Order: sequence, then C-alpha cells, then structure tokens
Amino acid sequence: MNSDRRKDKSNRNFMVQGTILAAASIVVRLIGMVYRIPLTNIVGDEGMGLYSCAFEVYNIALLLSSYSLPLAVSKLVAARIAKGQKRNAERVFKCAMLFGLCAGAIIGLIVFFGSSFIASRIMKSPMSVYALRVLAPCLFVVAVMGVVRGFFQGQGTMIPTAISQIIEQIVNAVISVVAAYYLFRAGTAAAQASAGSTENANLLGPAYGAAGGTLGTICGAAAGLIFLLFVLALYRKSIKRQVKRDKTATTESYSRIFKLLFMTIVPVVLSSALYNICGILDQAIFNHMMSTRGVPYEEYNRLIGMYSGKFLLLVNVPLAMSNALASSSIPSLTASVAMKEKKAVIYHKIHTAIRFSMLVAIPSFVGFLTLASPILQLLWHDKRAQMATILMVGAVCVVFYSLSTITNAILQGLNHMRDPLKNACISLVIHIALLFIMLNLNLGIYAVVIANVLFSLVMCILNQRDIHKVIGYRQEKNVTFIKPFIAAAIMGAIARLVYFFLRFIMGNSIATIICLFVAVFVYAAALILFKGLTEEDILSFPKGEKIAGFFRKIRLLR
Repeated sequence: MNSDRRKDKSNRNFMVQGTILAAASIVVRLIGMVYRIPLTNIVGDEGMGLYSCAFEVYNIALLLSSYSLPLAVSKLVAARIAKGQKRNAERVFKCAMLFGLCAGAIIGLIVFFGSSFIASRIMKSPMSVYALRVLAPCLFVVAVMGVVRGFFQGQGTMIPTAISQIIEQIVNAVISVVAAYYLFRAGTAAAQASAGSTENANLLGPAYGAAGGTLGTICGAAAGLIFLLFVLALYRKSIKRQVKRDKTATTESYSRIFKLLFMTIVPVVLSSALYNICGILDQAIFNHMMSTRGVPYEEYNRLIGMYSGKFLLLVNVPLAMSNALASSSIPSLTASVAMKEKKAVIYHKIHTAIRFSMLVAIPSFVGFLTLASPILQLLWHDKRAQMATILMVGAVCVVFYSLSTITNAILQGLNHMRDPLKNACISLVIHIALLFIMLNLNLGIYAVVIANVLFSLVMCILNQRDIHKVIGYRQEKNVTFIKPFIAAAIMGAIARLVYFFLRFIMGNSIATIICLFVAVFVYAAALILFKGLTEEDILSFPKGEKIAGFFRKIRLLR
C-alpha cells in the first residue's frame, strides 16, 4: 500500500515538475518571440539572416560542448538519488562541472578564432562573423549553467531551471533590442563612411545589428548562471548534511564517473547533433546552391531571414512544451528503470508525456494553418503571401518535432542511448537527399521547409518503433491524437469564421488577438466535451483546482 502511494506521488511529481518547466519554457519562448519582433524591425530580414547563420553555428558548438550536460547529469544524479546514494550524486556533479569548464572553454576558443573561416567558407555568409564572435564566449557560460541545471533536475526539482530560464530570457530580450538598435546605427554610419569601398558594405548595418542581438544572449546566460549559483550556495548546506548521512557501502571513483559521464554524453551529443544539425546544413546547402546559380547574396540571405526569423521562431513556441516534458521525463524514467518499477508505471509516464505534448502541438499546427497570414501581420505587419505559405506548408512539423523530441527523451530515459542516434542518421540522410532534389527542382526556400517536415516525420516513426521494441509499448491513438485533432479542427473553423467577420470591423490586429482567445477557449471546451481532457488531467496541473473550478462554473465539468 505504501509502495503504491509512493509511486502515485512520484507520477504526480513527474507531471507537476514537467508542467512547471513547460510553463516556464512557453513563457521563455513567448518572451523570445516578443523581443524578436522589434529586433526584426530594427535589423530587417537581412540582419535576421546573419543572426540566424551565427546562431546555427553556435547551436552546433553548444551541442558539442554542453547541450547534453543537463540531460547526462540529470540521468546519472537521478539514478543515484533513487538508490539513496547522495555522496555518489555529488561526485557526479563535481566530475560534470570539470568536464563542462574544459569543454566550454575549448569549443568557445575554437569558435572565436575560427569565426572568419566558418562564416566565409563553410556558411557562405561572411558578414555573420561579427555575431559569431560575440556568441563564442557564451559557450563557456552555458556549459557551467548546464551542469547546475542538470544537478537540480536529477534531484527532482525543475524550479531553479525554470526561474533561471525566465531571468535569462528577460535580460536577453532587453539587451538584445537595445544593443541591436545602437549597433545597427553604428554599422549604417560605418557603411556610409566607407561609401561602397568595402565588400558587402551595404550589409554593415544589419551585421552590426545582428551582433548586438547576440550580445543579449551572453548577458542573459550570465544572469541565469548567477541565479543558479546563488540557489546552489543556499542548497549547499543541505547537500553536505545528506552526504554525511549517506550510508552507501561503495563510493564510486571519479574515474568510473568520468567514464559513465562520457558514455552518457557521447551518444546524446551525436544524436542531438544529428537531430539539430539540419539547421546548419540547410543554410549551408541552400546558400551554396543559391550562390552557384547567381542569386545575389542579399536575396538568399533575406529568404533565410524570413525562414529562421519568423517561421522557426513561431513553431518553436509550442515545441517548448515537448522540450520541457522531455527534460522532466528523462530523470523520471531513469529513476523508474533504476528502481525496477513495474512496466505499468513506466507505461503511464510515457503515455502522459506523449499525450500532453500532443495536447499543445496539434492545436498549434491547426492554428498556424488557419491563421497564418493574420498572425504574421499581427507580429511583423508582414502581408507577403510567400511568408504565409511558408508557415502553412511547414506548420505540421510542430506535431512531428514535438513527437520526435519526446520519444528521443523516452529512449534516452530507458537507457537506450544509441537508438536516437541511429534514427537521426537515417532521417538526416533522407532529409539531405530530398533537400538536394527539391532545390534542383527550383522550389527555393520551400525545399528547406518540406525537407524539415520529412526529417521530423521519419524520426517519429523510427523512435516509436524502437520504443515498442525496447519495452513493448504502443501509444493509444484515440485520446492522444484523434480527439485533439477533432477539437483542433473545430477550433480552427470557428477561429477562421470569427476572424472573417471581425477583421472588417476592428482591423487585423484586434481581430487576430480576439480570435486567438476564442481559439484557446473553443479548443479546451471541445476537448473536455469529447473527453480528450478529464478532470483528473486538469487537477494534475499546477493550480489545477482553480482551472477545474472555472470549467465547473461554466458547466463543462460536473
């Protein structure tokens, strides 16, 4: 009886912690979207193309240096905490910190001193070098921050990570916009002074502006790290007391922990690198092929700016839910495996993570599909049919990327680290082959969008197959997919109809905002009516009782 109660408490904690991190991640993405609007208006599509190019290189460097550290640390710490091995958990933290300091410093120096070669030769975007140099020191800061976040996540609390993410993004948003504004003006003045004597002088303003935008990234990361170190200092006495009370018979050697850390990090780095390398490959291949065909640098840089600065920014907001649930799932599943819990408990955690990820991804896809142009006009005053088409064509990748992200995390939590790597390799080969074919068919930027949709779809299929092979689990379809799709379809139809009538009376901005609120309410109501969301589900959210109380008042819940 006590065992069942503990497991039930563990399941509730997994969901609550996942929801806390998901809520923080969505807030972070919303802040990111909000500050990107003035940033895009300041530096233009050209500046966002340079900004994006620098970030794609930075993201790969981040993968190699520290991206996997929170996951690896949380896995190893969670496994030891589940067995009461507090001393060994602390030793994992010390080893990981040393690894993070070294990796962050080395990769940061390589990016800083190799920025000119990377920007000019590899990315075919020489003016992105300024932004790339500003980002390089951030790799060291993020490596240290990743270790601390992983330690707290392994302890079963997502709150320090959640708060640090919000602090990081607020500082990032403010400094990015201010620095971009002043540096854009400085770059424009430098371009006028050079009077065309410098190659690509007309892009100096956007290039300096993009560098200003990246300055916020390192300042935000530093602010987030300071907060985490402050919390860690407060928590330090408690850790020492736990270590003193630890009666574990064997203390793991640092050499063994380094080996385990390395064996955990390498497959995650490789699979994550392959999973995320699409962005840098897409830009490099697209830029090279456009350049070979004689398309002006300003033109193809502008197209990449539209794709990354608007399309990717929008689809990444709902993906925050999946990323947060993935971060929560890995230590939770690792602890379940370490404690040899029953399959029913593990199945419940897998089902919950996938299902709640789809509850956000599916309506987001339908929303982008039905309200693409109104949303773009609201955020960027962008009335271009090309931009709306890009968003509509690529909207479905929200569902596929959400599902592939969460299934990646499930396989890693089940200690099958190589499966996501293998699946990412297969998906990447198919992705690149299709991208080359479609670019040769003159599909332009749409080739990049469609190839990414296919990549995420193949990852979903392969990951689901491997989860079934590993543990015999199959996701049920009715509550996870069918009911949310029906509710989202009703939502999309009503939202579009409301927008059609309101835009003539109130204009695009107010009509779109009202439509988005209507869409959220209609989707939630339809989901409850079709029993795709139960009272028990709602009560598992933070403040769930208040949310359930609201739906009881309007008679959607009894």
